[in-house]
This record gives sequence, structure tokens and C-alpha cells, in this order.
Amino acid sequence: MALPSEYQLFMILKGRGTQFIGDSIRPYREGEITFTGPNLPHLRKSDVEGKKDSKDGYSEGIVIYFNGNFLGENLLQKEEGIKLNQLFKKSLRGLLVQGNTAYEVQKLMQNLLHLEGPESVLELLKILNLLSETKDMEVLASPGYINSLKQGDTERMNTVYAYVMRHFRRKIALEELAELTNMTPTSFSRYFKVHANKTFSEFVSEIRIGHACKLLLEENMNASQACYASGFETLSNFNKQFKGITNRTPIAYKQEFGN
Repeated sequence: MALPSEYQLFMILKGRGTQFIGDSIRPYREGEITFTGPNLPHLRKSDVEGKKDSKDGYSEGIVIYFNGNFLGENLLQKEEGIKLNQLFKKSLRGLLVQGNTAYEVQKLMQNLLHLEGPESVLELLKILNLLSETKDMEVLASPGYINSLKQGDTERMNTVYAYVMRHFRRKIALEELAELTNMTPTSFSRYFKVHANKTFSEFVSEIRIGHACKLLLEENMNASQACYASGFETLSNFNKQFKGITNRTPIAYKQEFGN
């Protein structure tokens, strides 16, 4: 999980996987663009990590880091900088760029790679101006999310996330995570809830449902197959969790988002 002190624009060029931004868990795929503010925890886990026989390789992307002060301290307080200031505040919860705006930003980010000096600054300003004007964005972390992670916490949560991503297809005992983090089960439960803004069981369910969504669409599995391949023990619990997280039944989800 990254905890940068700068703003970050990230575009996925290749690969698919799961993305954590604040308390948001969602799949990512080629072409997606996210904009995150300083000190917002985020982590991306490629679908091929840990697969020895993968021929696809890991995810690749373009990342642009910049400090908010590059515009000067006074601009964001003036009328000309109001929209930029609002954009920067929204980015503290993470933003997913969508629609035609994503297409335009993709071109600008690729062009920025070949620029230097004042021209690169002007191109970055074009991107930021476009983002400040558009409504084609989704805020990722929940309204109640409060970033309370310190560097040591970030590393510990990163360890937990990585462990769950490797083992979510089976039942994960709370004692395993407690031992992994050198805590008692009760202390770990409380710690995780504070830092992830959700219980550990809710977190695991979101990971499993996210995986099931991929299986429904990309592997063309039916609900029963996706259920057991994602770590659920009963189809009834799977259907309940799926509806609670996606607001759709597995069949409706597949009909709406499938090809």
C-alpha cells in the first residue's frame, strides 16, 4: 500500500487486478485513470501475481507525481484557482476518471511523457483544468473514510491485504491475521475496523465478491461456479452477499455488464 506525500495521476496501460484506495475495493483494468491526493493509502494487486505460469506479466501504467505547491501558495486561494482547489480536496478520497474525460486525459498523459520543462508544466495544467471542469469522475473512498494510517500501520495493513488476496478462496481464521500482525484476535478486529472503515469479515466478502464478478464476466461462469471458486461455502450466503455489495443478483449483474 503506497502512502505518498504528493498528488498522483495513474493510468493502467496493461493488466487487470484489484485496487484498494482508502476504504474502497474495486477491480481495475486497462485504460483506467485514478487521481489520488497526498497521504491517501492505495495498493494495486495484479491478477497474475503469484501465478508462476502466467504469460501476461504484471500490470503496467503511467504515473505522474506532483506537489500541490508547484502552482504557488496563493493561486488556489484566488478566484481563478477555486475549481482546482475543489479538485484537490476531492482527490483526498481518490477519484476515478470516466467517460470522454478519461479518453482525453489518456492522450494528454501519454503526450506528457515526451515533454520537459515549461511545456510539461503546461500539459499538466491542461490535465488538471480538464479534471476540475468535468463531472465524469467517481469519488472512491466513502464519505466517512478518515485516513489515520502512519507509516508502520501502512506496512502492517499492506501485509494483511496481501495475505487475504492470496488466501481468500478458503476460510481465513481471525487467529491467522492476529498472529501475522502480533496482536490478539480482539485487538486485530478493533485495529482493522479503525483503519479500514469496515470489519474484517466485510473486507473479505468484498474481495470474494469482486473476484466472483470477474469470474461471471471474464470466465463466463454461472453463479454456482463463481460462488465456490470465490471462497463461499453456500450459494444462499453468496447470493445475499452479492446483492448487498453490488445491488444486483449475479444473473442481473451478468446481463448488465456481460458482453
